[in-house]
Amino acid sequence: MTNTMSTNDKMTSIIGWDLGGANLKLALLEGGRIAQVVQVPCPVRQDRDKFDAALKEALSLCPASVRHAVTMTGELSDVFTERAEGVAYLVSMMREVMGGEAVFYSGRAGFLATEDAIARPLDVASANWHASATLVADHYANGIFIDIGTTTTDLIPLRAGLPATRGYTDAERLAARELIYAGVVRTPVMAFSRRAPFAGDVQGIAAERFATMADVYRLTGDLPDEADPYPTPDLRGKSRKESAARLARMLGRDGSEAPLEAWVQLASFFAGLQLSEVVEAARALAKRETLAPDAPVIGAGCGRFLARQLASELHRPYRDFAEMIPCAAGARAMAASCAPAVAVALLAAKAHV
Repeated sequence: MTNTMSTNDKMTSIIGWDLGGANLKLALLEGGRIAQVVQVPCPVRQDRDKFDAALKEALSLCPASVRHAVTMTGELSDVFTERAEGVAYLVSMMREVMGGEAVFYSGRAGFLATEDAIARPLDVASANWHASATLVADHYANGIFIDIGTTTTDLIPLRAGLPATRGYTDAERLAARELIYAGVVRTPVMAFSRRAPFAGDVQGIAAERFATMADVYRLTGDLPDEADPYPTPDLRGKSRKESAARLARMLGRDGSEAPLEAWVQLASFFAGLQLSEVVEAARALAKRETLAPDAPVIGAGCGRFLARQLASELHRPYRDFAEMIPCAAGARAMAASCAPAVAVALLAAKAHV
């Protein structure tokens, strides 16, 4: 959505922000419900000013005189040498344009003002998953919350109304299998296998970013249009034929060497590998937390089509993030895809910050 956000009830309006390295996500909470959700891609350049450029575009969509609640993952961008530097830059960027109207989500420490957020970078860094999980746990006391985005997959067991995680930082969560650094758009295909079946044989694949999982899910027909604003690896188009050509390059081949159906089958192979990794991790977490068989899978993110498949594989009921939040009908799909921005707005309203 690119139209300007509007509000008639500024006193109770909050914009939740999720500042990512690839895009900024905004959710407008108005009169107790999510009225609009917008995603603004960051310019593709190796420069921290890309955040300022995206923020400038995002601010042009925002109504005046609203409060702002912010979470982030953009501090992990390699334009920063360390995460603390990234947190300081992003917090200062928001402070410069919003003054004291912004608070920053810090997970275990709640919401912080700008000075405190800069002083506690490891609490603020990549805390967006905690906001989403905390909100979901208010609705589903027990279950598995899974947010599958363009780049990462969060797997968060819920017990007794709280996130039952062993990790907090990205490093701790990767070690605990509560974070899988792979998503359904930007992840290179080579992340899932070094070999692949083709034409009745199994062959090696290139260790190059010739194709991404966006190519895979365009071919399988699963990728939502709104999840796909990024340039392709070869800067060509996003048709199934062009996606097949990129996938063929992973095998050292041309797309013209086989019919489209052969490349769809290859895409299904890589999609199956990603699903298997997610299923294995979720099964282990459910066992670790002794979750009851009827505890649901709650899906969010642009890749939540995988969460539905995960629920089926685990024989658990599926619930969608958009079902549990007060939301305008036209905003539901984007709200589920931008769960942390939605969550941080709702949590800020609940905390009266």
